[in-house]
Amino acid sequence: MTEPVNSESGSWPDYACPPDRSQGRVHPEPTHVYRNPYQRDRDRILHCAAFRRLESKTQVFAYHESDYVRTRLTHTLEVAQISRSIARALGLYEDLSEAIALSHDIGHPPFGHAGERALDKKAESAGGFNHNIQGLRIVDYLEQRYGDFPGLNLSFEVREAFAKHGSGRDAMPDEFAATGPQPTLEAQIVDLVDELTYTSHDIDDGITHRRLKFRDLEGLELWDRPYNEVRKRFPDAGKSIWRHETVRRIVNYLVTDLLETTRQRIDDTPGLDLDQVRDQRQPVASFSDDCQALLDPVKAFLIENLYRDYRVVQMNEKANRVVSTLYDIFVSEPSQLPPRFLERADKWGVERSVVDYIGGMTDKFALESYARLIGADSLF
Repeated sequence: MTEPVNSESGSWPDYACPPDRSQGRVHPEPTHVYRNPYQRDRDRILHCAAFRRLESKTQVFAYHESDYVRTRLTHTLEVAQISRSIARALGLYEDLSEAIALSHDIGHPPFGHAGERALDKKAESAGGFNHNIQGLRIVDYLEQRYGDFPGLNLSFEVREAFAKHGSGRDAMPDEFAATGPQPTLEAQIVDLVDELTYTSHDIDDGITHRRLKFRDLEGLELWDRPYNEVRKRFPDAGKSIWRHETVRRIVNYLVTDLLETTRQRIDDTPGLDLDQVRDQRQPVASFSDDCQALLDPVKAFLIENLYRDYRVVQMNEKANRVVSTLYDIFVSEPSQLPPRFLERADKWGVERSVVDYIGGMTDKFALESYARLIGADSLF
């Protein structure tokens, strides 16, 4: 069995990607005296404007619906915490997993996936919009904080994670395709933690915001097992405790399965090294078949009963109208763009500069811009 590796020992299994196996930065920099390259990546991400804006970007429910709603920022922090724990247990380089997790959603536009669909459709003639590739664009070009280089100049492995995450593969730059179909194992862990986190916590938010009821979830084994256990152990605790304890158990089950299944897959591939991790047809990190069989019905249930809830659909239609109108207004009269975006239009074209501007907006700023430009008092 693979033994966890102490992150301070300096000894790493061949399948991990510590800094001495990194392919470096586009713009070489001297070694820092007390921070490794991935720690510097993490810190640059934490301090950039795109990360801060996640606080006011939709996860599922609009930020103004409740003080308790999860946003892109809180989701990101949850993904980072779990990813780091799993990386440590597997002997991976946890600083790399943390940097990837913290940056994985910074390319999202306002209003979540509804905003992304609207922006992708409007900008089709200019190459469309993909939040993974937009995240790479942000860290490579759009963040302007340093005098020596554009963007954040992150390590190759953090940038690679954008290009090889989900739909980003559809527009993967050649730079990353050359290293194989898969990213590092640290990045693969983040991909699956992202999935398990939003699935379990969307259940939590759905119940909290009265989009789902306990009885709606009956028949879903991933829910029923822990819920029945919680009700039996805490019969008088009440619905709030039942919800928290059930979701906590769901997360624990999914995390444990991911960790143990991935560890077994590593053990089943003797001599697995970083190059082999990247060259695999399928990711090394995985849930077990039994776990996936429990997870898939929950994801299908959420699509039908939460993401298509009429109140969510109403907000999505509103998001489509706001994003589409803003795009048309700025493309028809680019002089309304802030100067730095108008200047970039000479290099990348008006449509791409408009996409960059709208894509970076928070929900709140997009709504305020729409109301200002069309002469409305408010959209809330």
